[in-house]
Amino acid sequence: MTIGVIATISIREGKNAEFEELFMALTEQVLANEPGAVFYALHRTKSDPQVYKVLEQYASQDALKAHGQTEYFLAASQKMGALVTAAPDIEVMDAV
Repeated sequence: MTIGVIATISIREGKNAEFEELFMALTEQVLANEPGAVFYALHRTKSDPQVYKVLEQYASQDALKAHGQTEYFLAASQKMGALVTAAPDIEVMDAV
């Protein structure tokens, strides 16, 4: 079953460019190396420039699990720790 994810990430003031650069590099890695990642894209909200939404879709629960265990995801997550105001809010959904 296809799995959808929306991750909401709040970024510290003045860290947007650094966050976006880091996330774009992560996106390239995800799309190049994860055949189970159908869609993976960063969006900045119009209502608050410090809030981003990552829209993700995976071919299966196993593909989502594998994504979270990749070396590049873990490394990027560690670097993002200094850029965010709190842990991301993650919503996982079943595709219809």
